[in-house]
Amino acid sequence: MPKRILQGVVVSDKQEKTVVVKVERRFTHPLLKKTVRRTKNYHAHDEGKKYKVGDQVSIEETRPISKLKRWIVVDGAAKS
Repeated sequence: MPKRILQGVVVSDKQEKTVVVKVERRFTHPLLKKTVRRTKNYHAHDEGKKYKVGDQVSIEETRPISKLKRWIVVDGAAKS
């Protein structure tokens, strides 16, 4: 089974070697037929501490690194 890759925005970089990434998904509500936005925060491993708040990053599923970390940052772009 392939590893999932998600895109999101870094919302916190205060922890050591960890960033919190907000991922937004959109879907159509089954009854109302309206587009709904849902967000979820993921703790991702950032070994080099190179990503800051506001950066757009891609995270990949990985083995458990700690209690909350099951994702690792694979790619990112600095904010404009």
